[in-house]
Amino acid sequence: MPSHDLAARHAERRYDIQVKRHLTRNYIAHLAHGLLGQTGFRLIIAPTFLPAYILMLSGGSQFVVGLASSLQSMGMMLTPLVGANLIEHRKRVLPVGFVTGSLMRGTILMIALAGFFLEGTATLIAILVCLTLQGLFAGMQGVIFNFLTSKTIPVSKRGRLTGFRNFLAGILTAGVAWAGGVYLIGENPTPAGYSWTFLLAFLLTSIGLSMMLILREPEPPIVTSRRSLLSSIGSVPALLREDPAFTRYCLARTLATTGLMAMPFYILYAGQSLGLTGQFLGVVTFVFSISGTVSNLMWGAVADRTGFRFTFLLSCGVWIAATLLLMVANGFIVTVVVFIGIGAALQGFQSSSMNLTLEFGNREGLPMRIAIANTISGLAGAIGPLLGGLLAAYFGYLLVFSVSVAFLAVGAIVVAVYVPEPRRRKAG
Repeated sequence: MPSHDLAARHAERRYDIQVKRHLTRNYIAHLAHGLLGQTGFRLIIAPTFLPAYILMLSGGSQFVVGLASSLQSMGMMLTPLVGANLIEHRKRVLPVGFVTGSLMRGTILMIALAGFFLEGTATLIAILVCLTLQGLFAGMQGVIFNFLTSKTIPVSKRGRLTGFRNFLAGILTAGVAWAGGVYLIGENPTPAGYSWTFLLAFLLTSIGLSMMLILREPEPPIVTSRRSLLSSIGSVPALLREDPAFTRYCLARTLATTGLMAMPFYILYAGQSLGLTGQFLGVVTFVFSISGTVSNLMWGAVADRTGFRFTFLLSCGVWIAATLLLMVANGFIVTVVVFIGIGAALQGFQSSSMNLTLEFGNREGLPMRIAIANTISGLAGAIGPLLGGLLAAYFGYLLVFSVSVAFLAVGAIVVAVYVPEPRRRKAG
């Protein structure tokens, strides 16, 4: 065996030893970070509080609700490649993650402060700007922390980590959401009530980020050479050509993500007949979070046994079923059941999408693959809510839901037919 091959093998062995040595510590760090961080961010991304708040500030404009979600996703689309370029040449990426993570949390604080110190249209504009900035930082953060997970947690344990972390975060989110809806927002919602809820979200996410201080990041033996952002972008076509299965997966994930256009409008549709009181928002957010909580244990266990491809397909199916139910029935009980289904489906979809991306190709190209997948799906996430807002404003909510179901179904079909299970490919 050539000496350089032997040296490379020894280097990989030392890297694996580092991963195993710090696995328990790193597992706890990811768990604590996810528990508190996700609790805070779920209060922002839940399809309840923020859409209702923006609808109130905008005077009832469905288009502005869609625009807000679109701006956030647009930001997330623009920066994943920047995030990959920042870390692909580094042996340690956590310091960069602390910077982008802090900036993300700063936008939540500004959303909260806007409600306290601004009024009317100025509050709305400030929130739209903050959501755009949050998307920009989240686009980078998604690449950095997904890559960090791939470095510190073996693939065989990621499903259980994701499931247990989301399970705990869901329990905490459900309690915080109920308390926020009932006690902070109340029967007569005001900007101050929403702002106290978002301030609580900022505190939780900030504590969560600090938990990553205990993480011990292993240094891989090989990293990509440093290159310019333009050079990184220029490598994208070749990377897609080299792995057709990954390319088809990106297409499918983009189609399914476009189907998420209906997210901000479920609560607005139900609120037409039930009213958007703080108590109603709290209860619906509670069941949305609890369903995601309970289902995460299932998603994680099933993913470790069958792979994330199967859970991707199953989550799309659950999402379609919940949307169809809302289209054919209404009332408080139906709304609760629908949000149980959406909460479970969203957690399965997000977990599957993130982890499935990590299983294609080699480690050196992973930051760019994460960036490509996040960029393309981010574009869909930006276009979808904007399209949904226009459809809702001019044609009604039911057409939004119908188009959403179509995109989810086509995305699932592409994965089922054209994307093989990555774990079987590697095993073969």
